[in-house]
Amino acid sequence: MASILVIDDEPDNFDVIEAFLSQKDYILHYAASGKEAIASLNLFQPDLILLDVMMPGTDGIEVCKQIKAMPQWQPVPIIMVTALTGKEDLARCLQAGAEDFISKPVNAVELRARVHAMLRIKQQYDKIQSLSYAQANTIKVLERTLDELRGNLVTALPHELNTPLNGIVGIIGLLMDDFENMNLAEIREFLSLADQSARNLEKLTKQFLIYLELELLAQQPQNLKPQSSYFSQNAIATALQSHAQIFHRSEDLIFAIEEAEVSISEQYLEIILHELIDNALKFSQTGTAIKISTQVNKEMLNLYIHDLGRGMTAEQISKIGAFMQFERKTYEQQGIGMGLKLVKKIVEIFGGQFSISSIYQQETTVHIALPIN
Repeated sequence: MASILVIDDEPDNFDVIEAFLSQKDYILHYAASGKEAIASLNLFQPDLILLDVMMPGTDGIEVCKQIKAMPQWQPVPIIMVTALTGKEDLARCLQAGAEDFISKPVNAVELRARVHAMLRIKQQYDKIQSLSYAQANTIKVLERTLDELRGNLVTALPHELNTPLNGIVGIIGLLMDDFENMNLAEIREFLSLADQSARNLEKLTKQFLIYLELELLAQQPQNLKPQSSYFSQNAIATALQSHAQIFHRSEDLIFAIEEAEVSISEQYLEIILHELIDNALKFSQTGTAIKISTQVNKEMLNLYIHDLGRGMTAEQISKIGAFMQFERKTYEQQGIGMGLKLVKKIVEIFGGQFSISSIYQQETTVHIALPIN
């Protein structure tokens, strides 16, 4: 609903304008002088100002100049209401910064037309400003993200990219050089190694793109549409057991699921579960249980993933971030430590909670609370 400020020393003139605009969905405010109007700008937040030229004390021309001298009010259109008809007088109105003028006595049809036109211009300006702010925020997000990626990323990412790339290139080179002397079993083994390297590279690329997508989404929550998915054992068990089978550990997964519909998309829920189970599988021994359990409490679904693995120190938990792996020299594994960062970011964007409790070298429990739809 548009806000219009009428500045006129004659209250009767305001009554006339109010009557002419009564059929429109406007909020009208009144100020009896330029000084009163300027003092009330922050209170009224006008989208348009109707300003009488002939006022005692500070006239409308000077009031217009003062308003247009304030950066925050420069975009607000001002229509001068004047009994003056000389070209020089009208030129003074425009030179003072007014966007338009209307002559007295005010005609209802003309007033409504000019007000509508000026408000449309203001709306277009606001849209342009919104786009400008969105672009500026996007740039800030990218700058902040790039700052975060510096450091660990400079050393970690080249290594993690080169490892699978070198594997793929090396294997292809061996096959091309000695293909005729290899038997079928050797060729299959080499191709299997190349396939694994390609999958590692694909996973790394996907994680990086999801991370950037989440950073942008966090800064533009208006782009997040309401979504939901049904959390049940039937919905998650097959995919998780299939992933665990890669580690020959499908029997290690234990489920205790209380079902609920949660306010998060299936895509992001799948990422959360995949990353957490992948960590639990990599950092615990074969034959030890990994328990996936949920409990519904009030308006939240509480998800717990517990493993009897490497564990984390309090310092390591506090430093969870993208592109950071802990004890890399002790434990060799591929990846850039992005999994937990992705999970935490997704949970926060969808209004959930994320926490980790762990006993070093004994166990870890990741707790996620997701809003119920």
